Amino acid sequence: MARHLLRPLFDDHRETLLLVGFDAFDRLVRLECVDGDATGRCLIPPRSWRALLGGGVRTVVMAHNHPSGIAAPSEADMSATHNAALFLRTLGINLVDHLIFVADGHFSFRTAEML
Repeated sequence: MARHLLRPLFDDHRETLLLVGFDAFDRLVRLECVDGDATGRCLIPPRSWRALLGGGVRTVVMAHNHPSGIAAPSEADMSATHNAALFLRTLGINLVDHLIFVADGHFSFRTAEML
């Protein structure tokens, strides 16, 4: 489902990160988009977290693309996922998955049991 809803939101030429928040009834509450910087990395600014978490969010899905075409997570991806999960957990919010999209597929941290 996420592949069909989120994949079209990515540009094939630059890295973009999406933070998707859902309420206690799994209804979409907020979608935050963070563009990559000059190095191609997506750093989540505090304003994006504030916007995402201000409206009754109970679960979050992170998703980003790899324009390189390699779906495997980098060390930076693994670190960012771990840090986001810890941060959200302190607020009582569950990070459901972190998806990495490429032109011909995707990687799921949840499926890989890395969350």
